[in-house]
Amino acid sequence: MALRRFRADLHIHSCLSPCGELTIYPSRIVERALAAGLDIIALTDHNSAENAAAAVRAAEGTALTVLPGMEITSSEEVHILAVFQSLDDVLPVQEEVYRALPRVEVRAEALQDQVIVSKEDEVLGFVPYPLVGATGLDVRGVVELIHGAKGLAIASHIDREAFGLVSQLGFIPPDLALDALEVSPLLTWPQAKKTFASQAPLPLVRFSDAHRPEEIGRASTVFRLAAPSLAEIRLALRSKKGRGVCDS
Repeated sequence: MALRRFRADLHIHSCLSPCGELTIYPSRIVERALAAGLDIIALTDHNSAENAAAAVRAAEGTALTVLPGMEITSSEEVHILAVFQSLDDVLPVQEEVYRALPRVEVRAEALQDQVIVSKEDEVLGFVPYPLVGATGLDVRGVVELIHGAKGLAIASHIDREAFGLVSQLGFIPPDLALDALEVSPLLTWPQAKKTFASQAPLPLVRFSDAHRPEEIGRASTVFRLAAPSLAEIRLALRSKKGRGVCDS
């Protein structure tokens, strides 16, 4: 099977994330991703995948592949991207994360909007408790949970001072079975390689961490793949069978 380049942004939030704009709903995400020249995206809201189905369905019939995911916060307040091939894989992980997430009582007027929508962007409901807090799962438990559901575990924005693996733990544990390290749009590829390439034998990726429509695709990673699937991305991260990660 012939290999070609696929541009991916696997760190995008929707209106479900309390820090996301209300205008970043599934159809807008798909529209913006296509306009940005992306081939693959992942929807990775904080500690929830409630809008993943809407995003997957909004992309049906387009050239865009949407992978369902989450950005899980460990008990150490480390953000880990969890990316899956199917809704059947991500939803059981969501249930485990919900069980590990404190159900803090918050006054309705103090709770930020955490909107669940349909693929037509109709409001279906709201998550009534904060999604941004730390779960009771430590970082190793988060990675094991993701891998147990056939997902990829990627350390989020490791260059940032807040919620990054390095800032929270002080180092990258050599025995932590991550699939990749993500750097934020704040770093260019050369800066990222200079800063982190020698710290761990893990591939670097660069995604947008978009919370607003206009941020989608502001950072992306090009993979050499045979098809836009999670299995192919896994091979690329491991440099197997000719697959690989390109700089841009």
